[in-house]
Amino acid sequence: MTAAALLTVEHLTMRFGGLVAIDDLSFAAADREITAIIGPNGAGKTTVFNCLTGFYKPTVGQLTLIRPGSEPALLERMEGFRIARAGVGRTFQNIRLFPAMSVLENLIVAQHNELMRASAFSIAGLLGLERYRAAEARALDRARFWLDRLGLTGVADRDAGGLPYGDQRRLEIARAMCNGPVLLCLDEPAAGLNRAESVALNELLREIRDTQNVGILLIEHDMNVVMGISDRIVVLDYGRKIAEGPPEAVRNDPTVIQAYLGEEEDADLRPEVAGELGRERRP
Repeated sequence: MTAAALLTVEHLTMRFGGLVAIDDLSFAAADREITAIIGPNGAGKTTVFNCLTGFYKPTVGQLTLIRPGSEPALLERMEGFRIARAGVGRTFQNIRLFPAMSVLENLIVAQHNELMRASAFSIAGLLGLERYRAAEARALDRARFWLDRLGLTGVADRDAGGLPYGDQRRLEIARAMCNGPVLLCLDEPAAGLNRAESVALNELLREIRDTQNVGILLIEHDMNVVMGISDRIVVLDYGRKIAEGPPEAVRNDPTVIQAYLGEEEDADLRPEVAGELGRERRP
C-alpha cells in the first residue's frame, strides 16, 4: 500500500536575479516515511528547505502540507512563524542553538508559541492562572521526554554551547520535536558526526518516524545515513531533479553516478559516496 502524501512540491522555482537555484522541481514526501534530498554541493538542497520553511518566498510553485484532519496548508503563502505552527519543524546545517541557555531552557523556548497562547500574551502568565500553569507543565514534560529519549537528561542544566558537537546535533532534533511537527526537516544532521554517532542517528530517526507519526525530509551528504534509512530519495543537480525513487534504484542510476563523479573528477569523490553510489569507472 502506498503511503499518503504529507508534502507535495509542485513546479518549485527559485531565482536570485539571473541565477536559477531551483528549476521546476516537483516531488512528494509521504507521511511516516523518510524522504532524502541529495545532490552535489550547490545542487539547491538547502534552498528547497528555505522555501519550505519560509526563509525564501518561491518565485514559482506550490508547496502543500497535507495535515491529517486539517485543511491543506499552502506553505508558499505563509509567514515563517505560521509554517512552524502548521507543523513543520526544522534543524539547520550550521547549529543554531541558544548557546548561553541551558539544554532544558532551549527545549522550553522551542515551545514558546503554545506558551504564549496559554498566557494570553503574558497576562495569564503574570497572574499565574491555571491555564498557563497547565501549559507550563506540559512543556516541561515534553522537554523531559526528549531529554530522556536522546540521552541528554544528565546535561539538562548545562549551557547548550558547552555540549560536545554530537550532543548539540541531538539537542537540535529534540528542540524541533518539542513543537510536535508532522513534518521534520533535517539539514545535514550527520555533518561532523563520527561513525558510531551516525549509526545512533540512523536508529533515532527510524524510531521518530515509527513512534511519533511524522514524516521526515532529510538533506544529507553521508550516503551511509541516506541509503540506510531512506524510504525514498530525490536527487538534485544544478537545481533540477535528475532522479527519484527507492534507495536501490537511485544507487544504480547512471545519471546519479555521473552527477557525483563528473567526467574527470573520480579522485575527488567522497569515499562514502563512492562506496554507496559507486562503481569505479571502467577504462
